[in-house]
Amino acid sequence: SPPEEVEDASEPAKRDRSHLENTLKLNEEKPADDVSGVLQRLRKIYHSSIKPLEHSYRYNELRQHEITDGEITSKPMVLFLGPWSVGKSSMINYLLGLDNTPYQLYTGAEPTTSEFTVIMHGPKLKTIEGIVMAADSARSFSPLEKFGQNFLEKLIGIEVPHKLLERVTFVDTPGIIENRKQQERGYPFNDVCQWFIDRADLIFVVFDPTKLDVGLELEMLFRQLKGRESQIRIILNKADSLATQELMRVYGALFWSLAPLINVTEPPRVYVSSFWPHDYHPDTHRDLFLKEEISLLEDLNQVIENRMENKIAFIRQHAIRVRIHALLVDRYLQTYKDKMTFFSDGELVFRDIVEDPDRFFIFKSILAKTNVSKFDLPNREAYKDFFGINPITSFKLLSQQCSYMGGCFLEKIEKAITRELPDLLGSLGLGKKPNVLSCDVTGCGETPKNRYRKP
Repeated sequence: SPPEEVEDASEPAKRDRSHLENTLKLNEEKPADDVSGVLQRLRKIYHSSIKPLEHSYRYNELRQHEITDGEITSKPMVLFLGPWSVGKSSMINYLLGLDNTPYQLYTGAEPTTSEFTVIMHGPKLKTIEGIVMAADSARSFSPLEKFGQNFLEKLIGIEVPHKLLERVTFVDTPGIIENRKQQERGYPFNDVCQWFIDRADLIFVVFDPTKLDVGLELEMLFRQLKGRESQIRIILNKADSLATQELMRVYGALFWSLAPLINVTEPPRVYVSSFWPHDYHPDTHRDLFLKEEISLLEDLNQVIENRMENKIAFIRQHAIRVRIHALLVDRYLQTYKDKMTFFSDGELVFRDIVEDPDRFFIFKSILAKTNVSKFDLPNREAYKDFFGINPITSFKLLSQQCSYMGGCFLEKIEKAITRELPDLLGSLGLGKKPNVLSCDVTGCGETPKNRYRKP
């Protein structure tokens, strides 16, 4: 970590950082748990059992998402979202102890971060252009190329030699409020945000309690966070700038405005503190803020320790979606073949099916199959676009996707979902403490435990 600064008498007092070092175990010299064997098995399952079906039914054209090896082996990612000037960059500087060092991120009252900044580990301080990051397939950012050159100019990587970054990657994003005119940015801001949201292991949504404004942009953001509720943590930053009574009011107002946007039984955890190096204002709840900060650090640590479970759960979720997509395309094709006669016009027949798939029970018949949840079914409209680019006749039926040596694509992906991936997850649990059981992450059969209750 950077050398300790000599304290200047005119500067405000700095806070003690020992709780950061202790909670995040930055001084421990323990060998990192060896997960390379598990990663190898995970890659093997992905390449042999999931990818063939993904390619055969061109899943990446529906979801624009193909998993790269870089993504399978990448570190957990923590995403910072929120309006501008709420202290996202200051919080990253504080967690990594970068203040007053050449590494620190710019901070200020006006919108300062206009780029997506990825802070990752490296042997020495170095800035990497977005174009270079996207070109390097070993990194997990190569899929970002699809958002175009304008976006890559707004993507920047910073390598910092810091202990914490050996285990996690931070992503700082431009403030929400500046995004009013997407077209002026020259790249699809919401789609880029969605890409990062889909891959983040932890999402910090940061607010400044002195200027709490839940507007349209924030509503858009929470719509994009649907389904990721368990990854979200809400942070009321700069909490020592308000008197207690006012802070309580703001806390209530925040929940009141967010309630319609987050419809889950377990509300996201809210942390109330001031995440920056200066001492808390006098006459504020120092003890409370420090406790909150320590619980946030424990949360971060938990995510780092559960990274393999999360990774396997992510690949399994991906496999489930690929399987459903393949079943749907197969069903569209079967319906098409049933309706075709020697005299019929193929295009007209198929247009009928795509316009009204419900008339042919396409989606209903998939729901009747085992292990298909209605929440995982893609949007019917998406298939109009999908078949607009990929003619139905360019696909084969699932029953024809079998080989004598390799077996059937569908059977292989089902075996990966029901047996291989859960077994891999089970093998992780063996060496672990019994209270960090992997099934709360994936819900693989048992009822998930309440992650918010202290054991």
